[in-house]
Amino acid sequence: MMNWVQRKIYLYNVTFGLYMLDWWERFLFNILVLVLMWFVCYNGVRSSTEFFKRILW
Repeated sequence: MMNWVQRKIYLYNVTFGLYMLDWWERFLFNILVLVLMWFVCYNGVRSSTEFFKRILW
């Protein structure tokens, strides 16, 4: 029986079609996703701090 985490990983693989890729292709895709998520989060935090600095000061 699958637990909650395994179901989410399975859903992620099926949603993006990763189940039909080799392990190294899946690895590269996941690295790309992580880098893009880091970029969005980093710049979002940076721009929001600048925004709040302008409002508060």
